[in-house]
Amino acid sequence: MAPESDAGEDRPGAPHYHGHRARLRARFRETGGQGMPDYEILELLLALAIPRRDVKPLAKDLIARFGSLAELLAAPLDQIERQDGMGEVAAIAVKLVREAALRLLAADVVKKPVIASWAALLDYCRARLARESREETRVLFLDRKNVLIADEAHGRGTVDQSPLYVREVVKRALDLAASAVILVHNHPSGDPTPSRADIDMTRDLEKALKAVGISLHDHLVIGRQGHASFKSLGLL
Repeated sequence: MAPESDAGEDRPGAPHYHGHRARLRARFRETGGQGMPDYEILELLLALAIPRRDVKPLAKDLIARFGSLAELLAAPLDQIERQDGMGEVAAIAVKLVREAALRLLAADVVKKPVIASWAALLDYCRARLARESREETRVLFLDRKNVLIADEAHGRGTVDQSPLYVREVVKRALDLAASAVILVHNHPSGDPTPSRADIDMTRDLEKALKAVGISLHDHLVIGRQGHASFKSLGLL
């Protein structure tokens, strides 16, 4: 069976970009997207949200502005919407791709022992936080077998700090009957080196959790240049 084409794509006098889209789709079917540049993958995506316009120039403009497809996917929704030629539907389509990718990565982590899937956990944390423009703190709650039972945001702040309320984390851990916690936050500067404030906050949280019989397994700091583990650094 021949692949389905855009409505009217083969009609005489159809816009020139219809044939171009058909060729892009054929290449994607053959390769799964491997070897296709960022702008062509984005062009195929935008064509679904903006079917009646040539979106190749828009795709190239977006890649030029944000630097790469990955940077575009991580950008705030309102920044994507402000690009000339984009609207709410197209911008949401872009953000949906990122959310789907995060859920795919999370599937390798949720309901599995964290220690056995540590590399997958790091991949998930990097994908979620490394390109965020503001600091965000997430708390991973583990059961007695170190299986991840919840991943929750517990603070979103500025470019260089994110509030964390120790009492709220402890209360939530008790509500979930968690036996251990992993703290994760990002440094938008790119450098994952823990700050003095990071160290002090971690010690406060460790002390509060220990008082109710819950372990703080690690505190991961995520940056574009890599990650830092408090446990590996001897800070826990």
